[in-house]
Order: sequence, then structure tokens, then C-alpha cells
Amino acid sequence: MPRKKKKFLSTHQTALSAYRIMWIFVFFDLPTETSELRKEYTLFRKKLLKDGFQMQQFSVYRRFCGSRENADVHIRRVRKAVPPEGMVSILLVTDKQFGEMINIVGAKRQPPPKPPQQLTLL
Repeated sequence: MPRKKKKFLSTHQTALSAYRIMWIFVFFDLPTETSELRKEYTLFRKKLLKDGFQMQQFSVYRRFCGSRENADVHIRRVRKAVPPEGMVSILLVTDKQFGEMINIVGAKRQPPPKPPQQLTLL
């Protein structure tokens, strides 16, 4: 009788959960007093957008990541893009925490932000 092959799951094959999926928030306060500083501010914003970040509010951008490892890649990119002046903060939250966010909008209602188009599977 032939032996059955044992199936082993790779450590990379973990179940997707609301606690493993991450959101990166980038908060920034950059100076814009001179044309050179405005140029650095604009370049930083463009790099965030190019890397898949979306504007949540002015100077607050967010990006969906399928895992902490994927988030680390984008955090390194943000670190490289930070201008020499100003302040940039990065906050990681789980998808579960993101789902608990309370958004309060003024009288002129706007639709909530769209969820990401694609889920990243590792």
C-alpha cells in the first residue's frame, strides 16, 4: 500500500486575517515658505502617490498592505523620500483597527474612501 505524502504549509502560507493585513498612515508637516521647500513638498507627495498611497486628508496619506513584511518595504521608501526639513510620522494599523475608524463629515456628505482594488497574497 503506497504511503501518503504529508502536506506541510510553508510559514509564508498563513491565513489572511484582519490582524495580519496592515494599513500605513503617513502624516507630514513640511515647510513651504520658499519655492525650493514647496518643490520638496510636492516631490514628497508625488513619491507617496507613485508608491500607491492615497490622500486621506491634507498631509495624511494611507496605503493598504497585505502583510507587515509588505508594509516594511513601503516604510523604507517613505524614509528615503523624506525631505531634509519638516516632520513625517508613520503609523501602522491592522485592518481590524482600520475597520473601527469613525469618520465624521460635515453637512455636505461625501462617499467613504474606496477599498483597495487588489488584495496582495503572499
